[in-house]
Amino acid sequence: MTTVPHPRGRLPRRVPVRQVLCLVPLVLVAVAAVRHRSVLAEGFGHLRTASWPWLLAAAAATCLTWVAAALTRQGAVLQPLPKGRLLATQLAAATANHLLPSGLGAGAVNLRFMTVCGVPPARSSAALVLYLLAESVGRLGLLAALLVAFPDALRLGTLLPDGSALPLLLGAVGLLLVAGAVPVFVRPLRTRVYAFARDALGEARSVHTRPARALALWGGSLAFPALQAAGLAAVGQALRLPVPPGHMVLAYLAATVAVALVPTPGGVGSVEAALIVALVAVGGPAAVATAVVLAYRLITVWLPLLPGALTLGALVRLKVI
Repeated sequence: MTTVPHPRGRLPRRVPVRQVLCLVPLVLVAVAAVRHRSVLAEGFGHLRTASWPWLLAAAAATCLTWVAAALTRQGAVLQPLPKGRLLATQLAAATANHLLPSGLGAGAVNLRFMTVCGVPPARSSAALVLYLLAESVGRLGLLAALLVAFPDALRLGTLLPDGSALPLLLGAVGLLLVAGAVPVFVRPLRTRVYAFARDALGEARSVHTRPARALALWGGSLAFPALQAAGLAAVGQALRLPVPPGHMVLAYLAATVAVALVPTPGGVGSVEAALIVALVAVGGPAAVATAVVLAYRLITVWLPLLPGALTLGALVRLKVI
């Protein structure tokens, strides 16, 4: 009996690509855990002395953020998305967001999910931009409301050197002007940006003709940062941080807005530093503020990573994404 030789350049057996991809999230989680093992150990140490009812409240708020994200994602697109798979995708997207530069992981997972659900690529991209815009407006709106409600809570004078506020503000405005000017003067980019903006505005108008979609979009975009901030306030209560809950919520929103443009995986490192600084700025002792932030990030980032990675692998294997 003779054997037929395999064509040159082809493997004898088909490589199980999806099976291999299922393992990638778990490997990345293991690598991240090893790299930050000291932070994890210290965070678990603080949890042993905390009030467990408040920690359970923080965990519940974290789980509800995935529901809020699912509501906002559905509100950003007209086509109905399968509810169970949409919710599971948000858990998987949160894990991907912590393993890749901020925003890229969640965006890629949700774009793939909408594509599999039959949403055209142009509408999927427009829905993603609308989601990001709504979430940003919701976060900034809550921050502005709290700054009005507690005008003296955030003492920035203790954080910024004298005379640095104006240069920082001018630098931020300059960056925004440069970003807006590039599409204007680069013709190929301008054409693509204008076409995309036209499609995105059309999709936004269509969404807002449906009251249920508009309510899901803006309700979820307000609930998402509010639940995240409530989780931090709950951890602060659990570790007896001597700061009013409203001030802790304000500190969280200010810190996350400040690090929004830092391209680190899930904000690891930058978010912790900004949260500690913000909690100190609202009157928290540095040692207790550090313990609160480590415990909070353990509950909201590190503990959900394993179930999120398993969910991400399962969604890839089932061809949901």
